[in-house]
Amino acid sequence: MLHAAVLVLFPALMIFAAVSDLFTMTISNRVSIGLALIFIPLAYFSGMAPAEIAVDLAIGFAILVLTFGMFAFGWIGGGDAKLAAATAIWMGWDRLADYGLDAALAGGFLTLLILQLRRWPLPAWAHAVQWLPRLHDRNAGVPYGIALAAAGLFVYPDTRLWTVALGG
Repeated sequence: MLHAAVLVLFPALMIFAAVSDLFTMTISNRVSIGLALIFIPLAYFSGMAPAEIAVDLAIGFAILVLTFGMFAFGWIGGGDAKLAAATAIWMGWDRLADYGLDAALAGGFLTLLILQLRRWPLPAWAHAVQWLPRLHDRNAGVPYGIALAAAGLFVYPDTRLWTVALGG
């Protein structure tokens, strides 16, 4: 049961966050809170030491402070800030740089793609799809949660929790 939870819960919440951000340009607080709260028992019952869990939670708090600074400057959305912090908890110190680099690369690619698509006129049929005009709007932001989720999913199999829980 523990193995299934480690395999399913983090990926499911990350995919939900990405899809939600794409369709609504918002990431529910429940996703970020759920990620943070689910990590604690999974890590504990997987055999991680309480001190390791505390360090991972402290990393998440540090990333929350950093990303809220970015939010205050208008560089990212509030949901992105919270998702990055919650994801950082799962990445741990040893994979945090990998996650940050992958998120930056995926985010850069996503941003360039969306900016390029916004240069072309939106086809008439696309106006009937509720989320496409919002995504196409040049004054709208970029659903960066997609990049954060993709990076988290890419790095997750290399994390300490994955290794401890699944013996990998």
